[in-house]
Amino acid sequence: MIKFSIHYALHFLAPLLIAFFFFKGQWKRVYLIFLLSMLIDLDHLLATPVFAENRCSINFHPLHSYVAIAIYFLGLFFKKTRILCIALLFHTLTDLIDCYL
Repeated sequence: MIKFSIHYALHFLAPLLIAFFFFKGQWKRVYLIFLLSMLIDLDHLLATPVFAENRCSINFHPLHSYVAIAIYFLGLFFKKTRILCIALLFHTLTDLIDCYL
């Protein structure tokens, strides 16, 4: 239950705090982008089984791969993709933390 609570707090509560404190003027838009970044979890549908409690998503699912993470990192250097890439990197960081809990 603790792992579940930490994981979903990092997916929903932490992005709200990041959006509110670091993007005050546009925090609602930024929070929505963080929430939409969870769509990368659709790559879980390619796995069999779709959900495995002890499986680490990082470098297992295509949108959680090291190559994808490198692309998200490169997106930080472009103003138009910066917020989305921050959200995607935070999402993968959350999933990485989950691998060690």
